Amino acid sequence: MKILITGTAGFIGSTLALQLMERGDEVIGIDNLNDYYDVNLKKARLDRLKKNSNFTEVRISLEDRDAINQAFSTHRPQKVVNLAAQAGVRYSLENPHAYIDSNVVGFTNILEGCRHHDVEHLVYASSSSVYGANTKMPFSVHDNVDHPVSLYAASKKANELMAHTYSHLFDLPTTGLRFFTVYGPWGRPDMALFIFTRNILEGKPIDVFNHGKCQRDFTYIDDIVEGVIRTLDKTPAPDPAWSGDHPDSATSKAPYRLYNIGNNQPVELMRFIEILEDCLGMKAEKNLLPLQPGDVPATYANVDDLIRDVGFKPATAIEEGIARFVGWYKDFYKI
Repeated sequence: MKILITGTAGFIGSTLALQLMERGDEVIGIDNLNDYYDVNLKKARLDRLKKNSNFTEVRISLEDRDAINQAFSTHRPQKVVNLAAQAGVRYSLENPHAYIDSNVVGFTNILEGCRHHDVEHLVYASSSSVYGANTKMPFSVHDNVDHPVSLYAASKKANELMAHTYSHLFDLPTTGLRFFTVYGPWGRPDMALFIFTRNILEGKPIDVFNHGKCQRDFTYIDDIVEGVIRTLDKTPAPDPAWSGDHPDSATSKAPYRLYNIGNNQPVELMRFIEILEDCLGMKAEKNLLPLQPGDVPATYANVDDLIRDVGFKPATAIEEGIARFVGWYKDFYKI
């Protein structure tokens, strides 16, 4: 199958592309290699993909409407996975326009490409951030998510609404995946695990927000990719039981679905740091700080729908996942 993936120089996108090519799929990879974080890491991820003859690189930006349309016209993908986005909760407080350009304008261009080129299924990255001010745990895709606490979260919620509109109007099958704190080898340098590892090894203090009382449903990269592939292979159909009298946000009379992909087992930040210290054989100097604007105290994924519909539940233990990341980090940076 020919699959277009956006964000193939990214953490999740590069790992997904490798897995799809290993099973024989052809991947068209879109990325603009922006400098939000270390471009050399992005190039190293791409170098892994370029070794495979089933990979075609297209270096353009999502917000470039003509270039996106040309990519769809030239390559005619059967399915699309949209992972490219301006990521990060905290950066959205500093540079809001980047989120509108990439996550809203860019996503519109992807939807239009799918609509006009007979794409069979669009899978796109949403985020656990959409749960915002919600406090009922675990977070369910059937819960209302109308109270985001960052522009990043609002842009991801917007993606879900936009996708539903295209599913309804144009019968485009779409599946939104709410990822919960993804970590592992080849991860992002702006994420806690990467920052903590670097600082501990360099003897620098780490900033621990909410005085270490945050809980996160850390989800290992291989589990995320498995969830993406399983949902990609299951094209959604309209839900005949859906009712406008009691509207369910995760399904529709249109071919539309939402799923959480999380480990279903929150870990307190202090425990997370303890495991990392054990893997590194070093102690961290902690700089305890209050909760950051835009952050939430806890995330916890209900994955019942994912289990029911595609028979998969993330299960990689945090101890195993952090150990694998540390091994990769030391090898990649020759430590």
